[in-house]
Amino acid sequence: MSTNPFRSTAHERSGHTVQQLVRFGFLCVTLLLLVPAAGILAVLVVEGAPGMSLDFFLSKPRDNGAAGGIATALVGTVWLTACALAVALPLGVAAAIYLSEYARDNWLTRTINVAIVNLAGVPSIVHALFGVGAFVHFLQFGKSILAASCTLAVMTLPVVIVATRESLQAVPKAFREACWNMGATRWQTIWNIVLPNSGSGILTGLILVVSRAVGETAPIMFTGAVFFRQLFPNGVFDKTMALSLHLFNVSTQVTNVPRHVPFAVALTLILVVLTMNALAIGFRMRLRGRKKW
Repeated sequence: MSTNPFRSTAHERSGHTVQQLVRFGFLCVTLLLLVPAAGILAVLVVEGAPGMSLDFFLSKPRDNGAAGGIATALVGTVWLTACALAVALPLGVAAAIYLSEYARDNWLTRTINVAIVNLAGVPSIVHALFGVGAFVHFLQFGKSILAASCTLAVMTLPVVIVATRESLQAVPKAFREACWNMGATRWQTIWNIVLPNSGSGILTGLILVVSRAVGETAPIMFTGAVFFRQLFPNGVFDKTMALSLHLFNVSTQVTNVPRHVPFAVALTLILVVLTMNALAIGFRMRLRGRKKW
């Protein structure tokens, strides 16, 4: 009696069973990670949604934030995040281009790479003290949006540099060699070929920067954000409120705050992050569709 040569052996069946078990285990771990996030979001929606209205978003805070809306804090958060991105993105992309395309593999480059990794692990309160010394006093920006944004930019630079460098190095070397063979200079190759094909990776760094910059409290508390302010900022040298600091204040520092207010502010903060991330992700997906490999 002939056996079927295509029939799986006991060893293959055993390997397939192990593979299915491992896949199921990873699925369970993933679901376990999603449960806390879903629980937090559910609590915020249940507790905070009743307090969210058009007047809540458009009116200014009153009574040190115990009443009124969050218009000043919302506008201030947009100011801080936009200015931080305006500083961090050009510097981070430029540093990544140098490390990826120009720098040689020597002790100086390796030292810079180690410094970037270490900078990413520095606590935010240390960045806050650095911002006070460097931007508030030394550069004499005072406590302002500019000083707070520069502090956030320094804190988020490692993320931009690492994400951009990895994206640049992912572009096939054959693209560069083809340009060089056509007589293009190194910078022409970077500007016309490498950067356009690494845009999705750069936007990944932008998404991470936005998520961290919007939610940070300590760096802006010491450099530009204030406890209470009803005036909208007119420029980068003005002080401003911020959603993260406002959430801390109404949760711990202000008395007689309605129960729904901290939850509504927290839910708004999450919605701001999700909105900015969604815009960046949509643009990133569009750039990925234009890749030539």
